[in-house]
Amino acid sequence: MKTVSLPGGESVAALGMGTWNMGDQPAARAEELATLRLGLDLGLTLIDTAEMYGDGRSEELVGEAIAGRRDEVFLVSKVYPHNAGRTGAVAACERSLRRLGTDRLDLYLLHWRGGVPLAETMEAFMALRKAGKIRYFGVSNLDLDDMRALWRVPGGKEVAANQLLYNLTRRGIEWDLLPWLREHGVPLMAYSPIEQATLLRNPRLAGFAKKHGISPVQAALGWLLAQQGVIAIPKTSHRERLRENHGALALRLSAQQLAELDAAFQPPDGPHPLAML
Repeated sequence: MKTVSLPGGESVAALGMGTWNMGDQPAARAEELATLRLGLDLGLTLIDTAEMYGDGRSEELVGEAIAGRRDEVFLVSKVYPHNAGRTGAVAACERSLRRLGTDRLDLYLLHWRGGVPLAETMEAFMALRKAGKIRYFGVSNLDLDDMRALWRVPGGKEVAANQLLYNLTRRGIEWDLLPWLREHGVPLMAYSPIEQATLLRNPRLAGFAKKHGISPVQAALGWLLAQQGVIAIPKTSHRERLRENHGALALRLSAQQLAELDAAFQPPDGPHPLAML
């Protein structure tokens, strides 16, 4: 398993599992649980969820999947911006912990920036860490100006990750935000790394994958895994697709192959507004 080092030195799996929209369909629950458990068996021990996902149903699903295996998991959840105040974040975290059936989160993220001052959110996160409810805290969907603002508030420099939309067709952050994150030692957690599966139907990616004898999803994930400080969290509800995702770990894309992907999916030639889903 390739790993990424957090700012504190702890290593986490570079390929994890997302859970957006999981837990919403009772008929899919058994396969979703089996998929998450298979992922743990294969070493995909980082699981990402959020209180927003299905109004907590995703967290409940994850809690059931990791029951009896909590210590194997690096567990990530996210707080709504409107819940990210001094008392609101503490209460939201407690609700997430109950749904997940655990006494702690490994990483707690501000889902996106809202009206609550960043300083207040960091204060709440530091209080949660002191109480042992979370081990690390971070952010999601914060652009360069947001990160610079965060760096100026107490606790802001202690963030362990920024979770962002990043894939071959969403490369805008490479112009300024991603270099800033690397300069400041903040890992990037890439959500929707295959653009909710639409990337897999891209003829440029399909042609590249066919040429090199791999699947499109493995090419897209392999591109992310080749990068420094990037954690990919693809979501799938099916064991067969999870095994395909896992196969990306066996890839070692060459410099020539990476250059081919750069030519097919060109990096930005200027600043872009932050993309979000």
